[in-house]
Amino acid sequence: MCRLLSLKTIVASVCLFFGSFQAFAAPLPSSVIGKGRVRTNFNADWRFTLGDIAGAQEPGFNDSAWEQIGLPHSFSIPYFRSPSFYVGYGWYRKTFSLPRLPVGRRLSLEFEGAFQEAEVFVNGTAVGHHRGGYTGFPVDITAALHPGKNVVAVRVNNKWDPTLAPRAGEHVFSGGLYRDVWLVATDAVHVPWTGTFITTPDLSNASGRVAAQTEVRNDGDRSASVLVSTEIVDDAGKTVSTLPEEHINVPSGQVVVVKQQSAPINSPRLWSPETPVLYRAVTSLIVSGRVSDRFETEFGFRWISWTADKGFFLNGKHRYFKGADVHQDQAGWGDAVTNLAIDRDVQLIKDAGFDFIRGSHYPHDPHFAEATDRIGVMFLSEESFWGTANFKSDWAASAYPTDPSQYAAFDEGVKQQLTEMIRINRNHPSIIVWGMDNEVFFTAKGTLPEVKRLLGEMVALSHELDPTRPASIDGAQRGGIDKIGDVAGYNGDGAALFPNPGIPNFVAEYSLTMTNRPGAYAADFGDLPKTPGAAKPTPENPYPWRLAWRSGEAVWSGFDHGSIAGRRFGSTGVIDYARLPKRSWYWYRNAYRGIKPPTWPQPGQAAALRLTSSSPTIQRADGTDDVQLIVTVLDAQGNPISNSPPVKLAIESGPGELPTGRSINFASDSDIAILDGKAAIAMRTWQAGKTRLRATSPGLKDAVLEITTLNGPRFKAGITPLVKDRPYVATDPDVLISKEEKFGTNNPTGSSSSAPDHPSNLVNDGNMGTYWAPESTDAQPWVSVDPERILLYRRIRIVFPQAAGYGFVAELQQNDGTWKELAKQEAGTDTRRVREVTTQALTGERMRVKLLAPSGAAAGISEIVITGILQSQ
Repeated sequence: MCRLLSLKTIVASVCLFFGSFQAFAAPLPSSVIGKGRVRTNFNADWRFTLGDIAGAQEPGFNDSAWEQIGLPHSFSIPYFRSPSFYVGYGWYRKTFSLPRLPVGRRLSLEFEGAFQEAEVFVNGTAVGHHRGGYTGFPVDITAALHPGKNVVAVRVNNKWDPTLAPRAGEHVFSGGLYRDVWLVATDAVHVPWTGTFITTPDLSNASGRVAAQTEVRNDGDRSASVLVSTEIVDDAGKTVSTLPEEHINVPSGQVVVVKQQSAPINSPRLWSPETPVLYRAVTSLIVSGRVSDRFETEFGFRWISWTADKGFFLNGKHRYFKGADVHQDQAGWGDAVTNLAIDRDVQLIKDAGFDFIRGSHYPHDPHFAEATDRIGVMFLSEESFWGTANFKSDWAASAYPTDPSQYAAFDEGVKQQLTEMIRINRNHPSIIVWGMDNEVFFTAKGTLPEVKRLLGEMVALSHELDPTRPASIDGAQRGGIDKIGDVAGYNGDGAALFPNPGIPNFVAEYSLTMTNRPGAYAADFGDLPKTPGAAKPTPENPYPWRLAWRSGEAVWSGFDHGSIAGRRFGSTGVIDYARLPKRSWYWYRNAYRGIKPPTWPQPGQAAALRLTSSSPTIQRADGTDDVQLIVTVLDAQGNPISNSPPVKLAIESGPGELPTGRSINFASDSDIAILDGKAAIAMRTWQAGKTRLRATSPGLKDAVLEITTLNGPRFKAGITPLVKDRPYVATDPDVLISKEEKFGTNNPTGSSSSAPDHPSNLVNDGNMGTYWAPESTDAQPWVSVDPERILLYRRIRIVFPQAAGYGFVAELQQNDGTWKELAKQEAGTDTRRVREVTTQALTGERMRVKLLAPSGAAAGISEIVITGILQSQ
């Protein structure tokens, strides 16, 4: 991501928000009509309504009854992990005034993300259209502008589209302009959006070069002679290299690509998680002796190597990375989070001792890679080609279209989003691999060949766009897709099924522990300990699965998240939805950083509340900054306790808004939860000034806190309108409960042992001609299937290798790890090969079958199919 302006410049250009609700158009800063590049935050002063409103694009449309909001914004605010969400249209409008633009001056809007289809209008004229909910896009609005009042209107919809990825996924898919929007003013000759690509060839500890590839665009009406000059500046502001200048001629309406390369730079400071050092390439375009554009690109010096037999290397040093999968949404605000909230997320992951993040399972906000660069965490940025199954949701479709007439459009959309993801993020040193997908083997029968073809084309496109990084196939444990790319990422039981696979590899997801905070002080390493060839853990070697051929591992998941599978399914994080660590986070921090856990709060006599914040100040009142507020229950001595009484947190005075308005209520039995004596939420502001907050609970001493917002239009008590309440309405917890469905195909499996060529994943591959078999020495054989869903079990179908008197005991794993009997057949009581058995009416996830094989019959199971009803909780 290119850094175009200093923080001071951005702050100076913040637009008035809640103070400008009067019926006039807020003026843009005068610098917009000046010379050179000016990038202005465009988040404030929007109006919004749900629904598809006829004529809302017209400048004279009356939007006075619409909600007054700022960006980032989601259709679903306030959102607290409901499995259901509004699907349809929403409209955004923003009015501003503008003087006459000088000849050659260009204005564009840069949208960092709109889920998932956006139509942009200026003064009633359609100026842009974008499909794809996770990648940004620019819209040149110059031709539609005029002096005086102007209106931008954006029609957004989050409707499922069979030709648009993702067709399936386990997240939630709320609509909205949920990332920042910027107004960018340039001269006719300029560097377009994502128009630089910085690489560091011939890099070693001793020296390295910088290669700069710059796109130069000429929107003027005549050819332009342009001098391209690039300097390399270190983190102290010192110029360490000046690249050879290039003189070019750019015809009207054309883009010319300029390539420059530096002389060797001695002893560059290398980027790593321990030393996240960044440099800047400062590119100037000079026309007729004047700087027409100045474009800054952050980058870092580092080199990577992925190997099949020796693992991963960063800057020539072997490194087994340890990380987490991370979704983007947070309590209350849903997907519409600020840049500072992203910073806190990345810092929390690093503070636990992790050095790697997999951006599951879509391109994240462009600021996310800025944060991983600066904080020092390696990052996998992943395309939104995604598969899943067994949900009563549009987003549970086949990963690839089933209608051949939709193939071309779907392929085009996937490649478009992949191209945008790479161009937006390709200058970030923290990114060490591009992810193509997640578990796209969850696709309709007959479409897997198309999935494989498309993956191969994506890998080739990735190499074309960025030859410096490999492409990974993620969630590659089924379908024979793992060797299509350069790297294979195996989820779940793939850790045990693919030992030393002959391709650079890592475990992209391990563990599936569902628990609310506080949870257990432990780590669940899932199938990692079952890695063939790994010894049993010992105090001296607690992680014996970290073998030479494996590059790293990532826990599922870093944070609790919203899921169409329900709140419990989304409670897999080591950190909860409000960004409070669970006890497993403290386990990792102790194991990886040697920091002992705090004393856990115990039940006591509640006497008071404490209110703290992530920072005493908010730097910018523009939607990019916020603070996390934390309420803690105390006893009379001031010690934290685990009591969780209802708490109200309110903004008493000054600027600010919470997801629910000016106040929010926490309760232990609410979706807005206080648990283990603690609750948290983020607050953002749209004016500068002092905010006074108060936390109250019946019978307890109040807690008061002041937060100061430093930069923005001044808040004026009694004059500045206050945000209206946005009451949270809890979703029916049974919204996803549906009719009986079949589950288990291609889901993770496990076993007590596996004979050669008879692994556990053969019990749910849909092929009755294959079967799992235990080792001959296994006296108590069992095989398990994890449907990765919370089910009310109704029946199981077990297919044995042959017709014989097999017996079995089917069990369901409970939350405490124990097993409860689902169904049972004694050996010799039934000789059919296929058994359809009614189970006990139990709710849970993972089930196992203990095998009782008769003498003379092949020990094993060919297929297990689960019939049940999906539960949302």
